[in-house]
This record gives sequence, C-alpha cells and structure tokens, in this order.
Amino acid sequence: MPCSLCNCNTRNFETINDREYLQCIGCKAILLSPENYLTPQEEKFRYSLHNNDVNDPGYIAFVSPIIEEIRSNHSKYSIGLDFGCGTGPVIASELKKSGYEVNLYDPYFQPDKAALKKKYDFIICCEVMEHFQDPLKEFQLLKSLLKEKGKLYCKTEIWNNAIKFSDWHYKNDQTHVIFYNRETLEWIQKNLDFSEIEIFEKFIVFKA
Repeated sequence: MPCSLCNCNTRNFETINDREYLQCIGCKAILLSPENYLTPQEEKFRYSLHNNDVNDPGYIAFVSPIIEEIRSNHSKYSIGLDFGCGTGPVIASELKKSGYEVNLYDPYFQPDKAALKKKYDFIICCEVMEHFQDPLKEFQLLKSLLKEKGKLYCKTEIWNNAIKFSDWHYKNDQTHVIFYNRETLEWIQKNLDFSEIEIFEKFIVFKA
C-alpha cells in the first residue's frame, strides 16, 4: 500500500499478534495496515478509557515540558488550540490557569468545527499524531491553522533503529496507527513548508 503520509511505496516490516506493520521506503514512517484499524466506535471507546484527569498530578508532570515551553515562548495574549484534546484537556487547563486563551477540538469529545476556522499563535498536539489515519491531511490542516510564526507543539514517542519494535510498548495501543522517526518528522517539516523543526527529548516543535 502507499504511505498515508508521503504516498511512497511501503515494504513489509513486522507482523505481531496478527497485526501487520509496514515501513515507508520514503519517509520511513511505520504504519499499521488499515486492515487492522479499529472501527470508529471501538476507537472512541478506547479513548474514553484514557480518562486523563485535569487534576492528575502525574499527568500534569508528564506534559509539563510542553506547558513550560509555551509559557516561555508565548505571551498571555496569545491564542492557542488543543487539537485532539480528548476527555481531559490537561495542557489547556493548566495554561488557562495562567491566563491563556486555549480553544479545544477533538473529533469525538469536543467536535467544535468553529475552532478549526480560526488562526492560532500555538497549537498543542499531545499524544495525538500517532492516531492519524490520514497524517498528511491532518498536518496540512494544522499548518493552515497557524498564524505567521506560529508554533505547533507535538508529543509522541519517536522510534529509531535502536528500539526493537516487537518489544516496544508504544505499538501495543491498538489506536496507534503511525509511528514516526527523525527522518519522518524532517519530511513533514520540509514538505509541508514549516520553516523549522526542533526535536527535543520530550516534545517536537514545528514552526510556521
């Protein structure tokens, strides 16, 4: 099948527990075969189990690197979007406590299409991009929603050749359908006309 991100050919990568994974020969993304995708109903049910409590100290600590980066780089007059915020928009909640305006969007839990008709100084995409069944379309949308010099803050686990894929816990979530490595992220930056990318240990920043 062609890669859902860059449309290059793919090769068989691994089959684990009857779930087939492919690797793109172009951008090097690892893709779950669409035959193994959950139905939308199954997907929504699994997301509802995540139940990220906005008052959970552990999860707040988990996302705090992004929160601090936004606080350091954007004034309280900035407007942000929490894209794919899920049942518990923890980052948005913490930023709102500091006086930021942050809109919410989630196709299942906050399906407010009006939020996708505005432009933003920053967009949060935390533990979301690994769920993209049509990643090219999603990143094109995210880029279009950024103001000039706006920033897209992403959080996902990045795969590399030192990780044994069959033992990697991140693949076990059945809603995860695409896995990125550095080369994949650089492809997105170049081909979707982001001016710059910064890949940190805890998060990724794309600059418009």
